[in-house]
Amino acid sequence: MQGSRMPSGLPFDDIRALLGSLPALDSAAVAAIAARDVRLTKPPGSLGRLETLVSWMGAVQGKERPSMDRPVVTVFAGNHGVVAQGVSPYPASVTAAMVANFGGGGAAINQICATYGLGLKVFELALEIPTGDITEGPALDEAACAATMAYGMEAVANGTDLLCLGEMGIGNTTVAAALYHALYGGDAADWVGRGTGVDDAGLARKVDAVRRAVALHGSYRTDPLELLRRLGGREVAAMAGAIVAARIERVPVILDGYVVCAAAAVLHALDPRLLDHCVAGHRSAEGAHAAVLQRLGKVPLLDLGLRLGEGTGAALAAGLLKAALATFDGMATFDEAGVADKAG
Repeated sequence: MQGSRMPSGLPFDDIRALLGSLPALDSAAVAAIAARDVRLTKPPGSLGRLETLVSWMGAVQGKERPSMDRPVVTVFAGNHGVVAQGVSPYPASVTAAMVANFGGGGAAINQICATYGLGLKVFELALEIPTGDITEGPALDEAACAATMAYGMEAVANGTDLLCLGEMGIGNTTVAAALYHALYGGDAADWVGRGTGVDDAGLARKVDAVRRAVALHGSYRTDPLELLRRLGGREVAAMAGAIVAARIERVPVILDGYVVCAAAAVLHALDPRLLDHCVAGHRSAEGAHAAVLQRLGKVPLLDLGLRLGEGTGAALAAGLLKAALATFDGMATFDEAGVADKAG
């Protein structure tokens, strides 16, 4: 990350200090975009959210002509000790196998990135060392969690101008559900879905694991960063760091689904403004993602019944953003096209 690199092992106090000094969105860029938009050969507002996406992207980047020249999908992969509780039909070894599949170009996200001209980075987070079982103790200690957030900040290195967040990790829908249950209350079953396809018995084990984990760590509900380290995982911590880094570097973020939004939810609980540079790429079919998006104040761009992860929904939404920017840049104004504006 340019100019604001966080050293490994940064304690939470320093992270909180960093969160208090993030750049504001650029209102001058928004005004300039609005001034051009009303001169384009279309009725005002006729392109709906495509118009608001351009305005949002300009506000984040601080540009009157926002860019999407180096978009990247970043997939963070981690393993979880809670898998020992029988919360997934797949073993933890599948995480590493899928990371290899990403590298070989064989996953769904590879095809979507190729279709839309998106870069792809995969961050493998100590897959051979699962986090602690959250039903028995913390997933991570403070130093490890902070260091992982710092590592995630590298997602915006090398001039990225749009970040699409994705994840991979057997067991990570369980830790995401635990974070939502701790942050938002209700019953554990309200937040638990079938993930990679658990049967009814597996679903019951998953609900029980989430309930026990939150009961164990629930006294930390008033401190979202403590919840992150106790109930989350390395990929969730890294994605939280990536979101913060993107704000510092004025990089717009497209959030993927259920697990990615758990990282966003931690930051939102600290300060809702920490997600002003983020949009929701889609509504996942997993668990209670719709309820999560409502709490985050995010209206998804797509609703396709996806629940794969990997950043697939975010990457598809990037295609919409690409079209929005192309329309804004390429359309003629009324004067350029010799088209009469509305009668005054």
